[in-house]
This record gives sequence, structure tokens and C-alpha cells, in this order.
Amino acid sequence: MNPLSILLLGFAMSTDAFAAAIGKGAAMTRPRLGQALRAGLIFGVIEAITPVLGWLLGKSASRYIETWDHWVAFGLLLALGLHMIWNALKPATDETVDDAKKHGFVPLAITGFSTSIDALAVGVGLAFVDIPIAVVAVVIGLCTFSMVTLGIMLGRVLGAIVGRRAEVIGGIILIGVGAAILYEHLSA
Repeated sequence: MNPLSILLLGFAMSTDAFAAAIGKGAAMTRPRLGQALRAGLIFGVIEAITPVLGWLLGKSASRYIETWDHWVAFGLLLALGLHMIWNALKPATDETVDDAKKHGFVPLAITGFSTSIDALAVGVGLAFVDIPIAVVAVVIGLCTFSMVTLGIMLGRVLGAIVGRRAEVIGGIILIGVGAAILYEHLSA
């Protein structure tokens, strides 16, 4: 994977966290920069750890499927991209939770983990191709930190309008990265 693909992957992995951050920001009375940075840090750290965990799981299985690993990476990224698009297009559910409970560490960590499940699966897929997982994890973490911080601050202004579209774009990018991996291996 080239640096542009890694950067695009980082931003694709951060779009669901960005969408969640917009929702969190829209629910906050007036989000301050400190609150946005805290949420960005929580999401970014979690999002950086999960692809490494997935990569470790994938590496343990890679010797069994080495001949068709690029197809596995493509299939996982395609499935995740389609899943993100599907989630963005389905009707949103409306939850009413006590405001003090919505913005604490535990709810943010749970939301951060739930938006990073796709990064875990991407880590599994990346274990089958020659990729510096530490670089990818740092890029994903930094992109998520930036996007969540921005999402919290923009939440009151943008609300649900951009959040859904961001996930669609992220899904399309994931599918594109998967197609690029498949193309690189088939044309080599």
C-alpha cells in the first residue's frame, strides 16, 4: 500500500466515528474545544488499537491462506464498505438518554469501540498483505482523533445532514482501497 492509500484508509476508518461525533456534538449544549479534544483522544486511541489486534489475529491465520490473501483483504474491505453504506442509508434510531450519562468517559469509550469494530476487521484483512501495521494504526488513530474533534465541534451546526453522507463516502473509500489491494496483487 502506498502512503495515499494508507491515508485514505485512515480517513475511511474515521468516518463512522466522525458521524458519531457529529451526533454527540449535536446533542451537547455547547461543546467546548476541551470536550472535543477529549472525545477525539478516546476515539483515536481505541481506533488505533483495534486494527493492531485484528492484524495479530490475521497474522496467526495468514500462513493457512497465503495464496489467496489479497482476495481475503478485498472481500473484508468490500463487506465493510458495503456495511458502512448500508448503515448510513437505513433509518436512524432516536434514543433519549440522560444528558450527564451521554458524554462521560464510559459512554464515549463504548461508542468509540463500537465505531472501531470495522478497524479490527480491516486489521485482520491487512495481515494478509505486506503492510506496516504500526504506521497504519497511527494514521488511523490520528485521522480519527482529528475527525472526532472536528465532528464534535461541527455537530451543532451540521447535525445529521453530513453524518450519514460521511459514512457513505467512507464505505466507498474502503471498497476502493480493497480494489486497489486486489489490483496491486493481480497485476504484480
